[in-house]
Amino acid sequence: MSNSTINNAVFQHAQAAQAQPLDASVDPWSADNASGGVAPQPDAAASSAPADAGGDPWGGGSDAATSAPDTTHHAAAQANDWLSVAPEQHQHFNILDPFHSTLIPLDHWVTNGIDWLVGNFRPVFQGIRVPVDFVLSGFQSGLESLPAPIAILIFALLAWQMAGLGMGAATLVSLVLIGAIGAWSQAMVTLALVLTSLFFCILIGLPMGIWLARSQRAAKIIRPLLDAMQTTPAFVYLVPIVMLFGIGNVPGVVVTIIFALPPVVRLTILGINQVPEDLIEAAKSFGSSPGQMLFKVQLPLAMPTIMAGINQTLMLALSMVVIASMIAVGGLGQMVLRGIGRLDMGLASVGGAGIVILAIILDRLTQSMGRDSRSKGGHRWFTRGPVGLVMKPFVKKA
Repeated sequence: MSNSTINNAVFQHAQAAQAQPLDASVDPWSADNASGGVAPQPDAAASSAPADAGGDPWGGGSDAATSAPDTTHHAAAQANDWLSVAPEQHQHFNILDPFHSTLIPLDHWVTNGIDWLVGNFRPVFQGIRVPVDFVLSGFQSGLESLPAPIAILIFALLAWQMAGLGMGAATLVSLVLIGAIGAWSQAMVTLALVLTSLFFCILIGLPMGIWLARSQRAAKIIRPLLDAMQTTPAFVYLVPIVMLFGIGNVPGVVVTIIFALPPVVRLTILGINQVPEDLIEAAKSFGSSPGQMLFKVQLPLAMPTIMAGINQTLMLALSMVVIASMIAVGGLGQMVLRGIGRLDMGLASVGGAGIVILAIILDRLTQSMGRDSRSKGGHRWFTRGPVGLVMKPFVKKA
């Protein structure tokens, strides 16, 4: 059979198929069914009901479902939504388990209180940033602008003057070590943060301690607040400080001041209260005024105890450096935090070593400042150390 014959047969078969009517049993959408009747029409109630835009597109079309109120349908949709919060069920008080549910909503009270402070007193807290930022910028710019060799020499001479030649040599070696491990610039930032915090702690804590030592009634009121400040975990301070002050070095100084303030206040109170009564009576018998009594009798005798408080404040400030780095505070604490985040033990060790070296140096210096003059041979400050060497030709021996 030729190709032309096959093509003619296929063409005739296609024409016959087009001419033949489609069977109703094959075409379900035909106008007439097999019996010749009319195609079934949709239900009148279903066609007349308005489409619910918020309803379930796959739901049924019954009259009860279409006539239900929108609120019932919305509640049912929320109940079926697995992301929605389960409705709170009323729980009856059980004497055997009285603390199964929260009785005092302290978390809501604190949250509402912080929101109220942020909404009403945010400009006040932003104004507090100004003096802190000013002092911090002064310390930081001064320390960072000095070349490292000159800064090391100055610190070593200060340590020699304050704590002796041995401490001066140890300070020189320690600071050279900090620079050798690559942490000099971060150490200067940390030192600026700690010195700023210490400055404001002394500025606030020393007058407060003197006032509380003279007023027992005020001491009874302030002492619980000092207890709370000293025992509250350091992480708890971070959230309200960030909401009130933002992030950065200045909020880090503020949270460090709050955390490190109680020791200097407490030990100032203790030092003044430990002054012997017979010395106070002797000063009064010679006609000393309250100011003379404070500055010439009480404070000099209480100075070793006050310096111990300053020493503890300094150590707490250094311990807060790593924690404060979580709110974008720079320095050695930021190195430790980055090392922890990257699982880089070397970077974290460099930051930790720098903090330890700074802590040892500052601890020894403040301890030496707390000693009385007898432990230093009874010499005046300008007759010893590098100042004594310079002033020796000009000062007559006593």
